[in-house]
Amino acid sequence: MPIRQITIIGTGSIGGSVALALKKAGFRGRILGCDRAPVLERAIKMGVIEDGRVNPVEAARGSQVVVLATPVLAIIDLIGRLGTVIPEKTLLTDVGSTKAEVLARAKAVFGENTGLRFLGGHPMAGKEQSGIDFADPDLFQGAAWFVTPVRGQKIYDGVSGDYLEWVERIGGRIASIEAEEHDHLCAWISHLPQMISTALAATLVEEYGEDAPLLEAGGRALREMTRVSSSPYSWWRDVAITNRKNLQDALLKLEQRLAHIRENLGTRGLEAEFERAHQLRNTQVKPQRTPSTRRN
Repeated sequence: MPIRQITIIGTGSIGGSVALALKKAGFRGRILGCDRAPVLERAIKMGVIEDGRVNPVEAARGSQVVVLATPVLAIIDLIGRLGTVIPEKTLLTDVGSTKAEVLARAKAVFGENTGLRFLGGHPMAGKEQSGIDFADPDLFQGAAWFVTPVRGQKIYDGVSGDYLEWVERIGGRIASIEAEEHDHLCAWISHLPQMISTALAATLVEEYGEDAPLLEAGGRALREMTRVSSSPYSWWRDVAITNRKNLQDALLKLEQRLAHIRENLGTRGLEAEFERAHQLRNTQVKPQRTPSTRRN
């Protein structure tokens, strides 16, 4: 049965982008939102959603797919709130940046039916700006879209398969990965870069003051390295809490590398670091779908 209605809980920049991308890709069903009343009013006015509800249980009613697009700790809470009241045929999925604790909560709520009722997801796309006004229908074009199924879950069957077809239509490149592996990987390729940007920007403010015209003087490199430093703390707080160990390990190894560079500024050891870093430019990892699970 095709998806006739989708509910997106959290109609900010990511949730709003999902809605706009679906519309642009040709989704003709109904898209409902769930958020604070002023956000819903703005989303309806912008044409992002058809209707909205402040109560997530009411918002989910009648939908074949419910997408949780809130910060991670709220996702974990919502799985518990919705899991016992939404119909068994409704797929609950999310776009959270960490997956192990999310999946653990889903297993606790759905038990042996987790593979039929929940699919963890994480599109590797986003903006440093938050809010519905920054929703972008092209946000997911070419972006990796990680899914973290439980053992034996047939992600391309039923409603889950219909949903993933829409993920592909909006530009997502689906890659299946275990939740723990996802969190370890994202600590390095997503969470660590955010903390580097935050630390650099905070240090520059401390050194030169918040009114110093550093970005104009620093050029492209500085602008790129500090761009995501304006990302909302509310999102990254939850990432840091739910992926603390992996992020701590990554930060420690980076600190050790920086210390090594500091100690070798006047030696050939610095050249060796540059040569090692240049190797990354020749490496490009492309997420691969799992052909054996693709339905015919």
